[in-house]
Amino acid sequence: MAILEIKHVSKFFGGLAANSDVSFEVAQGSIMGLIGPNGAGKTTLFNCITGYYPPSRGDVIFKGNRMNGLQPDRVCKLGMARTWQKVRPLAKMTVLDNVMVGALCRTSSLKAAREIAMEQLHVVRMEHKAGFLAGGLPIGERKKLEMARVLATTPELLLLDEVMGGLNQAESEEIINLILDIKKRGVTQMVIEHDMKAIMRISDRIVVLTSGEKLTEGTPEEVVTNQQVIDAYLGESHT
Repeated sequence: MAILEIKHVSKFFGGLAANSDVSFEVAQGSIMGLIGPNGAGKTTLFNCITGYYPPSRGDVIFKGNRMNGLQPDRVCKLGMARTWQKVRPLAKMTVLDNVMVGALCRTSSLKAAREIAMEQLHVVRMEHKAGFLAGGLPIGERKKLEMARVLATTPELLLLDEVMGGLNQAESEEIINLILDIKKRGVTQMVIEHDMKAIMRISDRIVVLTSGEKLTEGTPEEVVTNQQVIDAYLGESHT
């Protein structure tokens, strides 16, 4: 069953089409990879899905409900949350307080928010950093903090925008294992990522965008051997 349906979504900025007639479905409980060259419209599509931009055309359907025009806070409360390419923690607050901000989407009780936050810090294996100031964390831990904060909103659909960007191999491996662990917890995920080895490992299906349009969609094996994808994005070294 599809938890998310993207139906002919286009987004225009003046005369520029950042997305053009994009359609696909995300099955509940799966991981959908979203790949393509820089400027292909991947983050713009995330913004349209999560309410930061209204689609110029088409529909975003989440759990059977049309999301067009809803503000991001409303989208979050309905069960959809996202991370950002550039992580910006609340630097002068503790790690725990940062995650509590996400939890307060679900509860007005500080006690309950603290419990939710500690649970999610345990998921990302950062409970030992709960009392540290977020501004002092290295990039790898900032990425995990960002994931803990969105997980604290208890999403049914989690959209991850280049969570492995800027990380070394060991840090990326931690994130890969975390994404797979989140899947086991029943959370559907969409992942933008340029590391093809990583996206091949975690994805059930992959959508490829280029110049704002959907080039193709399929299993990781189908996508990586598709000649159009090789020509537009991967290059011959991936064949």
